[in-house]
Amino acid sequence: MIQELILERTPDTPLIELNHLTGDLIFSGKSIPENAAKLYEPVLNWVEEYIVNACTETNLRINLEYYNTASSIWLTKIIKALMKINKPDFVFIVHLYLPVEDFEEIDDFDDIIDAFFPVSYIGQNTVLSIGIKVYGTDHTGEIIKEKLVFFEHV
Repeated sequence: MIQELILERTPDTPLIELNHLTGDLIFSGKSIPENAAKLYEPVLNWVEEYIVNACTETNLRINLEYYNTASSIWLTKIIKALMKINKPDFVFIVHLYLPVEDFEEIDDFDDIIDAFFPVSYIGQNTVLSIGIKVYGTDHTGEIIKEKLVFFEHV
C-alpha cells in the first residue's frame, strides 16, 4: 500500500507533503535544487503509484516563492501524471499561491500560463474534471484573495 511521502524543507528545496489518504499534495518554499532529478524523481514515482488508487478529489498545492527551470520541468511531469487519473467522476485541482501583486494581474487561464508554465498542460486529453484556483498572499504568506480561474467538468 502507498505511504505518505514527506520531504523536509531545506534552503534550496521545498517542503513536499504527499498524502494518499486526503489527496493533498503540497509543495511549499523554494525549489532551486542542485539536482532536481534526485529531489523530484521519488515524488513522480509516488504520484504514478497514487493515480492507480487516487482520492475522489486531488489537490495539488503549489506555494513556491521561487523555482528554477529544472523544478518547472519536474512539476510539469507531476501535473501530467496527475491528469492521467482515469476516473470521470474524480476532480483534480491545482492551487497556486502568488503574492497579491501577481494575483491582481491574473484574470483568466492565459494569464496563469504566463505566470506559471507547468499549468499549460491542464485539460489536455483528460478524463477527470480539472480546476485551477489562485490565491493572493500578503508578505506573511496569509491568503487575502482567491479566485477560480479555470474549471473543466468532464
